[in-house]
Amino acid sequence: MKLRRMRAVARKEFLHVLRDPRSLGMGIAIPMLLLVLFGYALTLDVDRVPMVVWDQSGTHTSDDFVSRFAGSRYFMIVGQVGDYGEIERAIDRRRAMAALVVPTDFSDRVESGRQTSVQLIVDGTDSNTASIVLAYAESVTGTYSREVALEMLRRAGVPPVRQPLDFRPRVWFNSDMESRNYIVPGLIAVIMMVIAALLTSLTVAREWERGTMEQLISTPVTGRELILGKLIPYFAIGMFDVLLAVLMGEFLFGVPLRGSVGLLFGMTAIFLAGALAMGMLVSIVTKSQLLASQIAMVATFLPAFLLSGFMFPIANMPPAIQAVTYAVPARYFVALLKGIYLKGVGFRILAVEAGLLTVYAVAMIVLANLKFKKKLE
Repeated sequence: MKLRRMRAVARKEFLHVLRDPRSLGMGIAIPMLLLVLFGYALTLDVDRVPMVVWDQSGTHTSDDFVSRFAGSRYFMIVGQVGDYGEIERAIDRRRAMAALVVPTDFSDRVESGRQTSVQLIVDGTDSNTASIVLAYAESVTGTYSREVALEMLRRAGVPPVRQPLDFRPRVWFNSDMESRNYIVPGLIAVIMMVIAALLTSLTVAREWERGTMEQLISTPVTGRELILGKLIPYFAIGMFDVLLAVLMGEFLFGVPLRGSVGLLFGMTAIFLAGALAMGMLVSIVTKSQLLASQIAMVATFLPAFLLSGFMFPIANMPPAIQAVTYAVPARYFVALLKGIYLKGVGFRILAVEAGLLTVYAVAMIVLANLKFKKKLE
């Protein structure tokens, strides 16, 4: 393999990308656009849940109870209703996700120390969100109940009972519990997997469709030089995309980067090499730009989005699906990115994921070289 011939192929591919705005746009603009769209639109935080209130008591005590929901960051009172029909209409029209019903005797029961019931109606069409809303409501109600109980003991002159447990929760690595802090690093893996495979899935197929492959075959360029030469320009574009994504994560989304920048880009280089070689392999096998792009999209986006642990915890998947995730390279890259971004861990902790990612990259490059035949068929 001669470096001069490989450099000539790389220069040819660079010129093609620079002369084709669509390729350049796909390589740089689309990843940034996807990162902005997903970064702002995709969130797992359940805040400011719209709620309507039916306060049948209408007293100062019930107002104080309702104000606990209004003052919480998790709920937003959007209106008052007067019956269950209005509650149903508000939820059906998606004006509200929950409804709080306070009974008429709420104030009398609370002030006399008797147990009273309040009703919370939640839209259960999204079961996960409904479960989170119920937990929020139970927390607000539990806090109010404890304060009422302590106030009654104080009035009766009884010293408050010391609780046997002092529960002090502390969240590591994402203390603000912001979903964006782990969504953005995962997005980098998903987007780069898709874009890298799409970019190179068109390279060899384009040469066959345009009839220029015959000219390349007639030159002294070997198959290995051709493949590596075509990978180099897109590798450079991919690394530039990652640089932009890291800068956007830092300054646009405020995602902390606690680990080593060098380790981040080193792991990214390995991941990109494998993803680009996979796209090249698809291009070599199909020899059709349309078919290659379709296969590359299906083989990269769905596994990277669904089976990498980016959106759904792998531990919650059925055992058969968990076994499939080991063949998804984005699984290891997502774990690497989250470890570097949020935990700030080093190579010693991430060595297994880095090794498996390296095996994947080497396997894809070797397969692409084995599949490419420098002859007309």
